[in-house]
This record gives sequence, structure tokens and C-alpha cells, in this order.
Amino acid sequence: MLRRHGAVRTGPAPGAAAGRGRSRRPCLVGLGLLHPAVDDPIRLEPVAPVVALHRLLRTSGERIASERRREARLAETFDPLMRIADPHPVATGTRTIQLLKGTDLINRAITAAMADASEELVTVQPRAGLTGERGQVADAASLGRDQAALDRGCRIRTLYPHTLRHFPIIAARCERLKGDIEVRSLDEVPDRLIIVDRTVAFVPADKDGALALEIRHPAIVDHLATTFDRLWRLATPMYPEAAPRPSRDGITPRQHAIAALLVEGHTDAVIADRLGMNIRTARVHIAKLAATLGSRSRAQLGYLIGQSGILDQEG
Repeated sequence: MLRRHGAVRTGPAPGAAAGRGRSRRPCLVGLGLLHPAVDDPIRLEPVAPVVALHRLLRTSGERIASERRREARLAETFDPLMRIADPHPVATGTRTIQLLKGTDLINRAITAAMADASEELVTVQPRAGLTGERGQVADAASLGRDQAALDRGCRIRTLYPHTLRHFPIIAARCERLKGDIEVRSLDEVPDRLIIVDRTVAFVPADKDGALALEIRHPAIVDHLATTFDRLWRLATPMYPEAAPRPSRDGITPRQHAIAALLVEGHTDAVIADRLGMNIRTARVHIAKLAATLGSRSRAQLGYLIGQSGILDQEG
């Protein structure tokens, strides 16, 4: 490098060394710091660095300007084609469905969406994992943003499975939030769902909760919101006032839900998962249902459920 600096400071390179100079100093020639002498093209003579830099920048600017003109021509050419292909194009830069990876990123995206919420937040919470460490972390993160939404006049509606109706942590959370909040429960609820102002929805993209989809497509969000509304009308009030769920002929509502899944042929594990309980609890309820109907086997239990007519009653 020092030799190159010296070549810039010294006079023209000797004729005999010119050829070697060209091959041994391609960087200086390429940068415009050396060029052929006017009176002897074989020789190379130095160029003032400021002049060489100006020439390089001008050439670079011309290339950039040429590319920008090409971009403009391409945009102008494709514009009518895009209008034909999509008469209702999505706003530039808006991704209608985006995959979010990692709990932190998911929580940040939900928080950002809720920061602009002004009307309603609806959620479905299907799991009993609220008592787990990850559930507690998620609950702590959501408590502040939920209260901020309530303070802006938002309404919050949440659906839980019936198995969580008497979880103290749910009642305590509802009591801590001040505003228009209502909770209901169903025998079965879909997987986790969050809809903010009916403009953006979040749904899980895997079983572990490490992946989620952020959905801003109006048709999909509207479909999810309509589905929630229909489930909401079928649900039993849980908060602020809990409606009783009476037993019928000695069959509790939870056993009624289990009976419906048993006659469909589901295993204990599937029944537990769909009703949001652990498999041991599910088996306890199945045993109580069998005892109530006088069944001594799984096959007989299905037959007795059908004969009892309990599934003909409204659940």
C-alpha cells in the first residue's frame, strides 16, 4: 500500500515499467489514480485523488440514475397489468398474513396491535396452562395492555372451556381489570384466538405456541369474528355474573359433553384435549358417568348413553 501511495506522489512511471505497472497496479488504474500520459500512452502518470474521486462518484451517480429511470419505466409498464390482475390491491407494504416466531415477537406484535385498539378485543383461551410458568408470564404481559384498552373504552370478551370456570386465577384476573369485560364458557372451544377491532387476528401456527399467524386480510378476520360471535351466543355466562349449569337426571353438563364425545368414538386422550382437562380428570368423569348409567364396560356405556336420551336434550 505504501508503494501505491508513492506511485501517486511520484512522476510518470518509466516506459519499461509501464507494462509491469499496469499489471502490478490494477487497483490504482481501476480507481483512476493512474492514467496513460498524454505524450506517451505507454507510461502511467498519477491523477490527483480529488479528481479521481469526483470521476468515480459521477460515474456511480449516472449508474444509479439510470437504474432509477429503469425502475420507473418498469413500474409504469406493470401498473395496468397489476390493476387488471387485482382490482383491489393491498396497500403497499402491508402484509395480510405474517408468520411470527418466538413468544417475545408474538407478544410484541399483539401489544403493537392493541396499542391502537379503540373498539373491541375478543379472545379464546382454551388451555388450562394458565397456571404454568409460561401462562403466568403471558398473563402478566397481557394484563397491562388489556387494562390500557379498557381505559380507551374498548370492550373485552373472552371464551373459556367449562373446565376453567372455577379456576381462581381467572376470577382474580377479571377482578383486577376495570372496564367493560365479559367472560363466558363452552364445553369445547377452538384453539387460541385474538381479534383486535375486527381488523387484525392472531392464531397459533403450531402446537407449542412458539409460532403464530398475524392476519390482516379483511375477509379472513371477518370470518373469524363471525365464528366467535356464534360461539359466544351458545356460551354460558361466567363473569361478571355466572349463570348456573344445572344437572339433568343426575348427569352434569361436563358429563353430558363427555357422553357426546364418547358416542363419537373418541379416546380418553382426545376427550381430555377437546374439553381442556387432563386425561386423569377425564377418566374420573367417564367413570362417574358409567356409574350413573349403570354401565360395566366401555361398549355398554356407549349403548346406555344412546338409550338414555341424554344427548337428545339441549346441552
